Amino acid sequence: MTYQPIKEGVSTFLDIRGKKYHLKIWGQSDAPKLFYLHGWADTGTTFQFVVDKMRSNWQIIAPDWRGFGKTEHQNSSYWFPDYLADLDFILEAYSPDETVIIMGHSMGANIASLYAGIKPERVNQLINIEGFGLSDSDPNNAPDTYRRWLQKQESAPTFNGYSSYDELIPKITKRNPSMKLDRAAFVAREWAYEDSNGHISLRADPYHKLPNAVQYRRLEAEACWKNIIARTLLIWGEHTNFKKEMDLLKKTTSANHPFTQAKCVCVSNTGHMIHFENPESLAAILDDFLSSD
Repeated sequence: MTYQPIKEGVSTFLDIRGKKYHLKIWGQSDAPKLFYLHGWADTGTTFQFVVDKMRSNWQIIAPDWRGFGKTEHQNSSYWFPDYLADLDFILEAYSPDETVIIMGHSMGANIASLYAGIKPERVNQLINIEGFGLSDSDPNNAPDTYRRWLQKQESAPTFNGYSSYDELIPKITKRNPSMKLDRAAFVAREWAYEDSNGHISLRADPYHKLPNAVQYRRLEAEACWKNIIARTLLIWGEHTNFKKEMDLLKKTTSANHPFTQAKCVCVSNTGHMIHFENPESLAAILDDFLSSD
């Protein structure tokens, strides 16, 4: 049995920097806007479980990042700054004259946090769910990193397919043990589709599997974070390392750092995918934060 949405959203497509972007939108166009940015290999539509539990009246706009969900594939390497530019375009399309509220999960939260520091005048409120960047990279690893990237260019990457949705669903619940089965079935049908041969294929572009030729530079991310002026909420799952990373940041940065000044909430008995495992608690946390401005 597949989860049945309570609040129906609409799908729309937008041409963004040469790509046909899919966006899922819930709520009326005259309602205050809340932008949701999904994580790696996820889609905007799987935020449905949280949308259904939120009390507040919002227009929630959730794009599928390039190469994920129903957004057009790139069929070549992906570069992180493209997400920032795509986000800038989306915000200009839907909220050109007002500051915005951005909420992101995992990779989407990293994008949101960087953007809030790059264009602080644009972001009024920032909600970061389990997105704290990566560990710093060692510059001495650069030759091997570039070599691996070059080697991966020799053949097109692929994802494994599945014989049925019933084969994919247990893989989703294994990673998210507190997730209800009907929600996993819903996610399976958002992450994948049935091709012309009756096989279940993932929607994500397999080129996302390629290693990034440019190593992550933690100090550059922190320089952006320091510029954040938005009212900020940090949310993490009890069974992840997010809290340890926050504690480390507090030890190594000033007391007035935007993240150390942020409101922090831990969601009990959840892992990284809080919106899958406990959307009820996440919705309540969001309602409380957004109504207390």
